[in-house]
Amino acid sequence: MTFLMHLSDVSEREWASAFQKALPNHKVVTRQDQYSPEEIKYLYVWKPEADAFDGLDNLEVIFSLGAGVDSIVKHPKLPRGVPVVRFVDDTLTQCMSDYVVANVTMHHRQATRYKREQAQRKWDQYYPERASTINVGIMGLGQLGKDAAQKLSMLGYNVAGWSRNPKGIGGIEEFSGTAKFDEFLSRTDILVCLLPLTPETQDILCMANFSKLRRGHLPGGPCIVNAARGGHQNEDDIVAALKGGTLAAASLDVFKVEPLPTSSELWALDNCYITPHIAAISGLEAGVRLVTSQINSYEQSGELKHLVDVERGY
Repeated sequence: MTFLMHLSDVSEREWASAFQKALPNHKVVTRQDQYSPEEIKYLYVWKPEADAFDGLDNLEVIFSLGAGVDSIVKHPKLPRGVPVVRFVDDTLTQCMSDYVVANVTMHHRQATRYKREQAQRKWDQYYPERASTINVGIMGLGQLGKDAAQKLSMLGYNVAGWSRNPKGIGGIEEFSGTAKFDEFLSRTDILVCLLPLTPETQDILCMANFSKLRRGHLPGGPCIVNAARGGHQNEDDIVAALKGGTLAAASLDVFKVEPLPTSSELWALDNCYITPHIAAISGLEAGVRLVTSQINSYEQSGELKHLVDVERGY
């Protein structure tokens, strides 16, 4: 059984070495090694290039390095009928919730206001409202969204979630389907995006939707947090909303083009908090442990967990 690493922007050699130790009875190769495409049974992939699936006629399972699989499922040469497995791990989930909680609390506690007043050497003892008065809305209630929602709820926020279908998560108010989307937005002060990227969610963070968020409660206006995919956001609309007051602030970890071009207006906005796609990472140790257990299970019983619905895109 040969296992191929196809990892753009990641050290294939480091991953291959770790997998070879964990799977001594398998041959683990990188794209730089000598191998025949026909011998590849498993593929570990991140940001697949145009030729990622060329010649892999005997491929049995595709493993994603990341929780997001949009770059895989939309690949024009994705072999049909080959199962795709997403990365689901407690470490990644914890890191994402850390990011979401940090940014939600930052906006709740009026970081932009105090940053501006500090620059002016202004002492104004404005006291932010308690968490229980703030409505947080999370778009996407998969593994990451569910965990973030539960942690924010534990901190006292009024948390609601919106997803394609009902999830039945205790302790939060749920909205599902397009018919409930506007109602969900209208009760939201801080909007968090943890959606999978699909044609339906492309550019969902746009001026039309920002204008539907609750106003008059959070000082300065509503805020957004996007740690999902850059394809979810219309960046021109975000710039206009941040400049014009439709949004008070934004935390963005992902962008249409990465690295974010130096020409982007987002860099210069003091109410835009930019991080370089670091909210959560699929760590080497966790990734090897997860995929190794999946391969062992597959070879013993044919079972795989965390399968992607390729037609839905997640």
